[in-house]
Amino acid sequence: MQGGNQMSDYHSPVMLHECIQGLAIKPDGVYVDVTFGGGGHSREILKHLNEKGRLIAFDQDADAQKNIKKDDRLTFIDQNFRYLKNNCRLQNAIAADGILADLGVSSHQFDRPERGFSIRFDADLDMRMDQTTSLTAKEVVNTYSEEKLHRIFGMYGEIQNAKTLASTLVTFRLNKPLNTIIDLKSAIQKLVPQGKENKYLAQVFQALRIEVNQELEALQEFLEQSVDVLKSGGRLVVMSYHSLEDRLVKNFIAKGKFKGEVEKDFFGNQIKPLEAITRKAITASDDEIKQNNRARSAKLRIAVKN
Repeated sequence: MQGGNQMSDYHSPVMLHECIQGLAIKPDGVYVDVTFGGGGHSREILKHLNEKGRLIAFDQDADAQKNIKKDDRLTFIDQNFRYLKNNCRLQNAIAADGILADLGVSSHQFDRPERGFSIRFDADLDMRMDQTTSLTAKEVVNTYSEEKLHRIFGMYGEIQNAKTLASTLVTFRLNKPLNTIIDLKSAIQKLVPQGKENKYLAQVFQALRIEVNQELEALQEFLEQSVDVLKSGGRLVVMSYHSLEDRLVKNFIAKGKFKGEVEKDFFGNQIKPLEAITRKAITASDDEIKQNNRARSAKLRIAVKN
């Protein structure tokens, strides 16, 4: 029963019911799941579609393809969601009824030691979600300047002592390259606050992972393109797991851009492509958080295209 294990090997989708509800699925509609992963959300969307409905699914991780079930309504695209618009155009899926993005790293990726995402194992410093790209975490920690490392740890990891952390790594690598997770941990062990080891290391890893995978740039490109792909009245459903992502999603829904104020037309009416369905982000229930730790930090935002 390998198929059964495969899915649990990935993760139970967070807030599945809320995501599907947010999409307000029409049985003959066109939907896009830009983070296929274990296929949990996609399977649920397909249950709501009739034979005329269509689902386009994206994932850049080769492992995700093992979870595809044969279904004529499903088209799988082996790419990052930053290429949303071109691929949807090629598939004749522009004017989609709904787009779903679940931005978390799958627990499957964390649980595979050799991928280098987790602080629990030793492995090469890799952290690439798309194994065909060249930049790895090893390259970041060994070749980036102190200024650049300081910026990454401060911005993406929101680490208090980011400057000291950067200079410590730069000094350490003069004598010995940082190749593995253990190398990285031993280089910075004196800086890790006692009693908060896991949190601190998780922030360091998050910063490196975001840089390696250009996660925030990809998210911005995806959000901008989603407006062109959705039809008027179409739904955008995005779930994020840390404040940096959530801030981008929130700003884009509220203003149609990531910084500054909403633009206005000649008559003073706001020009923005999306309207939030709920004022605040939706969070998981206490029950779900008990059963699935990943749900703890999840924030779900739903918008409709004007």
